[in-house]
Amino acid sequence: MKQITGGICAAEGFTANGIHCGIRKNRSKRDLSLIFSQNRAACAAVYTQNLVKGAPISVTKAHIADGFAQAVIVNSGNANTCNFNGVEIAESMGALAAEKLNISAKDVVVASTGVIGLPMSLDPIRGGIDSLVSGLSREGSANAAEGIMTTDTRKKEIAVEFAIGSKTCRMGGIAKGSGMIHPNMATMLVFITTDVSITPEMLQKALSTDVKSSFNMLSIDGDTSTNDMVVVMANGKAGNETIKTGGEDFSAFCKALNTVTVALCKMIAADGEGATKLLECEVSGASDVETARTVAKSVICSSLLKAAMFGADANWGRVLCAIGYSGAKVDINRIDLRFRSAKGDILVCKDGHGVDFSEERAKEILLENEIEILVNLNAGDCTSKAWGCDLTYDYVKINGDYRT
Repeated sequence: MKQITGGICAAEGFTANGIHCGIRKNRSKRDLSLIFSQNRAACAAVYTQNLVKGAPISVTKAHIADGFAQAVIVNSGNANTCNFNGVEIAESMGALAAEKLNISAKDVVVASTGVIGLPMSLDPIRGGIDSLVSGLSREGSANAAEGIMTTDTRKKEIAVEFAIGSKTCRMGGIAKGSGMIHPNMATMLVFITTDVSITPEMLQKALSTDVKSSFNMLSIDGDTSTNDMVVVMANGKAGNETIKTGGEDFSAFCKALNTVTVALCKMIAADGEGATKLLECEVSGASDVETARTVAKSVICSSLLKAAMFGADANWGRVLCAIGYSGAKVDINRIDLRFRSAKGDILVCKDGHGVDFSEERAKEILLENEIEILVNLNAGDCTSKAWGCDLTYDYVKINGDYRT
């Protein structure tokens, strides 16, 4: 497997585009994106579990109930959530795209992101749809990635090439996510495309399994948003024998999917609102995978730890505190803890107790922009990772006047 360029257009048969249509006041920011497959593709998705859901989620669920889709239209700047005519707007977005693409409206995934509760007009989308469709190209991934951004400061895209049997396959993805990131699947917008031939049932199985160790292990601020979804489309253009059951081909597909999703997780975490550091908590020595996941997620979600990492303060007690309230059954007296970065690593806790260490050396390690928090529970051989970021002054500034 190797990383390649092209993002969501790396896979055969996919084009994309992103434009400014007028939903957002800033004309320098794209606010409408489109992804298109030359043929109907197997489609799978996972969604936010917030009880308050954006209208596009119910529309998309209905559209892909048969396991297929051919296009994705998504806007930024307005979440289309808690609006009396939200479903009508979402359905109309899909219909506008379908008409111009000459496909069924039932084959269009619809997504929105932005301010919740803000009335939404279809006029900007109607006015921009011709430009959006006519600009579709194999080089359109970056524009599409920009069009779904809200408070993101950078585009998030990746693509990989891998083999299934004798066939060369490709998979690419784009994502948006910077605030309101605390998934219980999912809290961001992620769109993944691949030219692998796979049944909708196996595609859904792969995605639903993958998110347990990828997007569900990601947290920025503890807020689960309302519009979030992860969508995968597989159009079969690679020509491999269709994956219908588990086995070597399915394992290869799942490995590629996890490579893409974990890379996007790290991009989202590193671009958390106001963030200066990417945090990764790796838990090893757990008695079972669920324990490892619970501990890793609890550490990453700790606001006190996130604040300490911002200040490059090796306050290891905050890690143990987070483990202690996680609900996981662990023996605190067996925990070892290290901090690691490009500057090296340092042991700060052994058998649940502090050890002598150089505060100056620890600070040097924690001043880097990527920090690993290494927790060994010394109770088994199961592992897990979670991702997040530091908590800074800018997070409050960004969210203090986000709407106004």
